[in-house]
Amino acid sequence: MSSNKLMMVLLAASCMSGLVAQEQVVSMSSRKWSRREYITRDPFILAWEKNQTYYLYKSTWYKDADGKDRPCFGYFKSKDLEDWEGPFPAFVPPKGFWATKDFWAPEVHEYKGKFYLFCTMNSDKHKRGTQILRADTPEGPFKPISEFPQTPSNWLCLDGTFWVEDGKPYMIFCHEWLDFKTGPKGLGGTIEMMPLTDDLTAAAGEPVTLFRGSNAPWVKEITNQTYVTDGPFVYKENGELYMLWTGSGWAGYTTFVAHSKSGKLAGPWEQLNEAVQPLDGGHAMRFKTFDGKIMTAFHGPNSGSTRLVLIEGPIIGSDIIRVKKVR
Repeated sequence: MSSNKLMMVLLAASCMSGLVAQEQVVSMSSRKWSRREYITRDPFILAWEKNQTYYLYKSTWYKDADGKDRPCFGYFKSKDLEDWEGPFPAFVPPKGFWATKDFWAPEVHEYKGKFYLFCTMNSDKHKRGTQILRADTPEGPFKPISEFPQTPSNWLCLDGTFWVEDGKPYMIFCHEWLDFKTGPKGLGGTIEMMPLTDDLTAAAGEPVTLFRGSNAPWVKEITNQTYVTDGPFVYKENGELYMLWTGSGWAGYTTFVAHSKSGKLAGPWEQLNEAVQPLDGGHAMRFKTFDGKIMTAFHGPNSGSTRLVLIEGPIIGSDIIRVKKVR
């Protein structure tokens, strides 16, 4: 398939008064792909009913005016989940933006008529964290609604996701295991919940630990009895509240399932005895197709040429995952 060269001028504007809007000339290669053809990590798929299109968000690169590769967030789009076109730019950081590396785990949620990009970024001057950006459509362009990440500035954080409970918005994120590497044994990493202001611009309270990576039955320590926590995703099934999350299992990168005994985000959370994907695949999320099927998306394997994997119709019982069909 031939490659199209997508050339565009983006107005990269921040809502923060201390930053000046600047034009950036962005060069990004966009073409058509089959699902099994392109490499992707930490997949997140948004199904937008308005135009019957699936959007897959991922970390990618663009060439700046000097021809240098720079990190950004992009999206692919598809009508059938098999044939995709992209990447297209979702967020290209303006000049002077705080983050310069580790552009990870983008996901987009619709909230009060707008679309919000939750994304992890890092720099040499500020610790890694999840920041929230806003746009009018799933295609962006997304713009920051805060100067820095909403996660605590003195923590290493990643993989923030979104949940609304009783009308109140929350971010669920990982306090990274690297913060616990030299501390007391058996503490990290963790999954945290943090209330947000109604406009999502800031934290509305302190984070609360929901559980630790060491709580899962399949988990394997990384070092000094510290445990990876990655990619939380909260959802309901049959009236029960569950969370997909990923850690290091005995067979590699492993997706676990936790269940809230109270049905509320605050838990307490129990870890189910079976893994969704025990064989080196993870960072899972769920979505509904336009014909009503429930799909779980994750990347696998975790190393090398990792691809988008889709599982159709997982059914959760008291302690087991039953997979109907893997695509």
